[in-house]
This record gives sequence, structure tokens and C-alpha cells, in this order.
Amino acid sequence: MPASDLVLMARLPRLDLPGIPQHIVQRGNNRLPCFLDDADRARYRHLLGEALLATSCQLHAYVLMDNHVHLLATPPEKGAIGRMMQVLGRQYVGQFNARHGRTGTLWEGRYKSCLVEGADYLLRCVRYIDLNPVRARMTDDPSAFAWSSCAHLCGIRDDHLLTLHPTQRALGTTGAERSQAYRGLLAEALSQQDLAAIRAYLQQQRAYGRDDFQAMVQAKTQRFAGVRPAHRPAKPGLEIGK
Repeated sequence: MPASDLVLMARLPRLDLPGIPQHIVQRGNNRLPCFLDDADRARYRHLLGEALLATSCQLHAYVLMDNHVHLLATPPEKGAIGRMMQVLGRQYVGQFNARHGRTGTLWEGRYKSCLVEGADYLLRCVRYIDLNPVRARMTDDPSAFAWSSCAHLCGIRDDHLLTLHPTQRALGTTGAERSQAYRGLLAEALSQQDLAAIRAYLQQQRAYGRDDFQAMVQAKTQRFAGVRPAHRPAKPGLEIGK
């Protein structure tokens, strides 16, 4: 079989359903920085805002680390996230290269994404994203990190990029109540099991949620939606993973 056919077989379409949030990560090539200073981050935020408007995707959480980006967004239609990331990535790389006098690729291949069920699973992903700077020992207070959604969700400052998901709105009837509730969630450390699950579903680009959520995704996409154990061959047929 030609090598080109093997590449096409390996690149199955991502799980993508309208109205279902996606947790997205994009890393710098060879884990090198994709932001060299705050001006780079400011430019990325500006371009992200334009890409959200152009595709009508809704952003619920984000963090701009030194060498990677996490986003949690809901597309209005199939393919909208892909278009958003394509436009955003292409424009940012061109401006980054021009500003820093470089050429060539910036990102490490294609971005990765997984579908996320609402309620508890979505809130775990939001916390995972906002707590990235703490896990990286960049700050002890996630709301003090200037380049994430945390300050907005904690009621410290407004961020026009963000649109609350219904699950986030359900944390309280007022903005103050929601902020207080989210601060309480941030104070509860994510378990090692939760961290491992979020990373596995993102790495394998599956559907992070309960069995019935995975069954729905599987029925609509005809694709396996759960994660597979490491170093274990895939089983034939469709199955629901935990």
C-alpha cells in the first residue's frame, strides 16, 4: 500500500458533533515555545476572538501556556472547530514568524481534541485548563494568571472571548454566586484519576463522559468513543469504554 494511503488511513476524522463541547490542545513544534512574550499572547487572543466570531463557536475556557494552548469550545455545526483552528493557526503563525524573523512551522502537527459531556465532566475540564499554570508552578493562584479564563470565571475581570456553557451558568443564579461556586471548585484538587482520564481522552481524541454519552456519540458517528488501554490491541467491533 502506498505511504500516502497509509497516512490517510491513520488520519481518521475527529469526533465532531454540533452543540457538543470540545477540549482542544495545540502544542508548539518539538515542545518549543509558541509564545515568546506577552505581545505574542495578546496577538493570539485577538486572533482567537476573530476566529470565534467568524465561526460562531463559543469559548468556555482557555489557557495560553508557554509551549501549548488549551481551549474548551462548542461548535454550532460540524466542522466549525476545524475551521476556527485552521484560520487561527495560519494567521498566528504568519504573524509570529514575521515578528520574530523566522520561517517554517510553529505547531506540532494537527491539534488534538475530544468531545466533552456537560455537567461534571465539563467542569472538570474547565478546572483542568485553568489550573495548568499552577501545575506548571508558574503561579500559586490560578486567577492571577493573566492569560486564562480563570480570572473571568472567578469574577475578577471581564473577558469578551468567553461565553458561559449552561453547566457553568447552573453554578448560581447571579454572577457573584457563580464566581463563588467556581472558586470553591478550584480549591478542590483534581484527583490523579481525573487528570489521567482527561489526558487519555484528549490524547486518543475520544468522548469524555459517561457510558450513555459515549453510546450516543458512537451511534451518531459510527466511531469508537472510549479510550483504549495502553499497549493493548484494539478489539473488533464497537464497544463502549469507561
